[in-house]
Amino acid sequence: MPRIDPTARVESGANLADDVEIGPFCTVGPDATLHAGVRLISHVVVAGHTEIGEGTVVYPFAALGTPPQSVHYKGEPSRLVIGDKCIIREHVTMNIGTAGGHMETRVGSGGFFMVGTHIAHDCSVGDNAVFANNATLAGHVTVGDNVFIGGLSAVHQFVRIGEQCIVGGMCGLRHDLIPFGAVVEGRPGLGGLNIIGLKRRGFTRPQIHALRAAYREIFYGGSTLGERVDRVAQRYVDDANVLRIVEFVRSAGKRRITVPHDADNGSAVDEAA
Repeated sequence: MPRIDPTARVESGANLADDVEIGPFCTVGPDATLHAGVRLISHVVVAGHTEIGEGTVVYPFAALGTPPQSVHYKGEPSRLVIGDKCIIREHVTMNIGTAGGHMETRVGSGGFFMVGTHIAHDCSVGDNAVFANNATLAGHVTVGDNVFIGGLSAVHQFVRIGEQCIVGGMCGLRHDLIPFGAVVEGRPGLGGLNIIGLKRRGFTRPQIHALRAAYREIFYGGSTLGERVDRVAQRYVDDANVLRIVEFVRSAGKRRITVPHDADNGSAVDEAA
């Protein structure tokens, strides 16, 4: 049987696994699903059609599945789905989706969401994300796997962030960030590749060298961005990592691609960010 503190309120209809733990003063709505091993430490609100994956731990004053902060939301029964083994710290907010989006906000497994993180309606966050304190996603943002977003950073609505990226603290990201890319506080535009992150995740020296060379060719060297991307696609046809960048650029969304601040004049870029 679930362990439910006497001060907690769990509405009839909530679906709780047998080993769920619900601490003092939590509230769980009737459309919530909490899978095996979920722990709500205390003062947690789980509202709406919210599903929380196995082993996820939620700390005090987090609010999950609350209505979107959108004037267009009309009460439609949209969803929030959170993956397995996430850590959701104090005052984190994650909203359900809207009819104008996918009717679903989705957060992958293995994420670490520090104090004050906000994930807005219709966002999609991949696995193993790390959001530092007060990192904020506006609506409809897509974040790939293994992404780090620094404290006090904000991401504009509809922005796409590719896999293996880093966004430094106190950054405002207005445009799409290529896979493996880095945006750093105090430096406008794309600041190079997330070399440290790639090394930590076991990318080999040849893989990193290929990504660096492709990066230079995509953002420097004359002609249009599209022409440079086509050349890189032909040159690295057997390199899956480079082709991830190529496909990301080719599948442009509503926002343009973040480019280095000096891309137009062809000068060197520090890629050690």
